[in-house]
Amino acid sequence: MIPKVFREVIDLGDGRTISLETGKLAKQAHGSVVVQMGKAMLLCTVVSNYKQSDVDFLPLTVDYREKFAAAGRYPGGFFKREARPSDGEVLTMRLVDRVLRPLFPKDYHAETQVMIQLMSHDDDVMPDALAGLAASTVIQLSDIPFETPISEARVARVDGEFIINPNRAQLAKSDIDMMIGASADSVMMVEGEMDEISEEEMADAIKFAHEAIKVQCAAQVRLAEAFGKKETREYEPEREDEELAKKINDLAYDKCYEIAKKGTSKAERGLAFSEVKEEVIASFTEEELEDFGGLIGKYFSKAQKNAVRELTLAEGLRLDGRKTTDIRPIWCEVDYLPSTHGSSIFTRGETQALATVTLGTSREANQIDMPSYEGEETFYLHYNFPPFCTGEARPLRGTSRREVGHGNLAQRALKGMIPADCPYTVRVVSEVLESNGSSSMATVCSGTMALMDAGVQLKKPVSGIAMGLISDGERYAVLSDILGDEDHLGDMDFKVTGTEDGITACQMDIKVKGLSYEILVNALKQARDGRLHILSKLTDTIEAPNAEVKAHAPKMINRRIPNELIGAFIGPGGKNIQELQKETETTIVITEDPVTEEGIIEILGTKPEGIEAVIAKIESMLFKPEKGSVYEVKVIKMLDFGAVVEYTEAPGNEVLLHVSELAWERTNNVSDVVKLGDVLDVKYFGIDPRTRKEKVSRKAILPKPEGFVERPPRDNNRGRDNRGRDNRGRDNRRDDRKPRQEKKED
Repeated sequence: MIPKVFREVIDLGDGRTISLETGKLAKQAHGSVVVQMGKAMLLCTVVSNYKQSDVDFLPLTVDYREKFAAAGRYPGGFFKREARPSDGEVLTMRLVDRVLRPLFPKDYHAETQVMIQLMSHDDDVMPDALAGLAASTVIQLSDIPFETPISEARVARVDGEFIINPNRAQLAKSDIDMMIGASADSVMMVEGEMDEISEEEMADAIKFAHEAIKVQCAAQVRLAEAFGKKETREYEPEREDEELAKKINDLAYDKCYEIAKKGTSKAERGLAFSEVKEEVIASFTEEELEDFGGLIGKYFSKAQKNAVRELTLAEGLRLDGRKTTDIRPIWCEVDYLPSTHGSSIFTRGETQALATVTLGTSREANQIDMPSYEGEETFYLHYNFPPFCTGEARPLRGTSRREVGHGNLAQRALKGMIPADCPYTVRVVSEVLESNGSSSMATVCSGTMALMDAGVQLKKPVSGIAMGLISDGERYAVLSDILGDEDHLGDMDFKVTGTEDGITACQMDIKVKGLSYEILVNALKQARDGRLHILSKLTDTIEAPNAEVKAHAPKMINRRIPNELIGAFIGPGGKNIQELQKETETTIVITEDPVTEEGIIEILGTKPEGIEAVIAKIESMLFKPEKGSVYEVKVIKMLDFGAVVEYTEAPGNEVLLHVSELAWERTNNVSDVVKLGDVLDVKYFGIDPRTRKEKVSRKAILPKPEGFVERPPRDNNRGRDNRGRDNRGRDNRRDDRKPRQEKKED
């Protein structure tokens, strides 16, 4: 018996709908929902332990997976089984986590898992845009404490019109690709890429998405009420002691305020804050310390945070002594690494990124193989954040989700500035060597300079800046180029990248409720001023992309050949192309243009003469002599019935010069007229209708000898019967030939 199913439908206003369904699947989970749009279906579940974990944070896991069966495909690899998540799946997990996590109670520490699975795929639906809606809905259907429903929506702009949750075809035409996460009241998260848009245009896109999200939040509430809204579970809250909090605030606040006002370095103020904390701890007896446990550290951190925030709001000063709009000192350098194809160092305050660029063929493209999308990237960026960059020693456990996310943000910032006709596959790697502030924005800056150093002809240089916001409801301060400490104590942190003409990417996490769009636009404009200041430092270091790639870097040349010549160029079993690569010390890659079906030949090499040799081979194959024209040829092979010659302007393009075309006089031996290596002129006659082969003649450009008489053409029908057999002196059958059977009997 099928259980009762509860369903709610969201109308997107353009004929498309999203349905939320619960009651049929995964009923042992604390909440489950199927979100469907078109043929795309996501199953989302949530489970949260009823016992609090012995940690001082929320152990929340958001897991998003796309099942290959959803698209009727097999996973790659030997075992044909889904394994580690792809970068695309990791990025979706991060988007959902960033919106959900702040809405759980601060003292809720139960192990919680939100699992989202793509069970059915639709080519016209991008499922990652539905993941936030699914995650919030299952929590609404559970008894887990959670502040308010949220949702996420992708917004695009095509021909000036905004679209919610576009398909890939629409997204390809859009100049905006933004994911917005919000509740009905407040925008909480923004991430995306843009084609040099203004701050006002970005705010308009956020507003448009927020209106759609309000409708989705209302649908979750209706579904939960129809299903039967559960009572929020009871859990053991963290211990609080207001009297203790006041005592510690009185002991620490003023001292922390003075330390923050001195404008010292990270290490110096860290030591000073630690000394104050030790003084506070020393003011308690051993019994009190044992009784209060971690509350002392918690309330000290709160007092420290309040002091730093008040310093900024009241006096406009920050931890390192800067004013709110000041950017830390910057120094840059390019061409630092002698063997890379491009390199740069970007240092801003105590944050440093070393970027490298590697140039390759289409064979080095980054292959994307997901159930919802298959393709490749010819520009990609990888970001590494080793422990030493923050003065720590911790285990290395592979690429973290944070590294994937920060690298993706920097990649989105830069990729729109890579010209469409760039012949290379380009890989940028950012090694973060120091970090106190935004290393992802340092990656954008170092990546820009490294690309220019490598000779990649960027349309425009790109810079990035990390911003912060502190607000108490009445006062607010926007902070340019935030420190690591300011990242944690603020109400909003956002990263903005762009050229001098507009924004190319952004990432925002907004913690304050009801942030006005006026404040948001003002913050973005302050970010623009800081971004342009940083951009000037980059262009002072390297004003424009180098005109050529470095001498030791590979040069790339592209050529096209007709489809029917691809096989001849490759040769049997790849023999021709392998020999050519070996002889010329080049890398040759052949692909097929899906539109024209021409062969695209990529030639990559460090030696110009090798590349020229490959080009000469291609031009030789493409050489088409014109009928009636005279060409210089070279004898490359001697035969009894003629000489094989090749066109000197197209080496390798061969044709037979028949013995009868060597001279007007009768030629008994080919060697009487020409020898191996001789260079001579011949006239091209096109395809001989009799032999159906190309015909060239030497005698045709020589004067006829005096008194020369041409022999009459041969009568090919002479002495042949109607069947074409020679009938001279014989009839069609010998009289003395006996039938096969009679001969056997004899």
